Amino acid sequence: METLIDPVVAQITTHYEALNAFVPLRPIRSEGDYAEAVAALNQLLDAGAADEGHPLAGLANTVGALISTYEVAHALPEKVAPAAVLRLLMDQHSLSQSDLPEVGTQGVISEILRGKRALNVRQIRALAARFNVPASVFV
Repeated sequence: METLIDPVVAQITTHYEALNAFVPLRPIRSEGDYAEAVAALNQLLDAGAADEGHPLAGLANTVGALISTYEVAHALPEKVAPAAVLRLLMDQHSLSQSDLPEVGTQGVISEILRGKRALNVRQIRALAARFNVPASVFV
């Protein structure tokens, strides 16, 4: 049994395929797709599509949204200083420096929090166990 295709749908399909060959209008799933989308967006912007009155402004916005979605999903987490992580965990658990004897004296913890002293492997293991977090957050 043959499927009848509405002539309007057939025309839209033809135009969409032609447009999609130049401007990717699909979810970005790889670095290659990402590079292709960025190049297409740059061409659209160079053609004036950054102006909201431009006929291709909506297309530029759509491609920009696809790029943004990919970037958010694939963004690397920012590196946070171990002292900042420790300070945050202490605040969240309402702990003072004296509440962490497994790390060291109050003076040692103070130096760690001020960035004057780095955590050693023993301290990292103790903190990871205490706060039930991966040791990598203190590295």
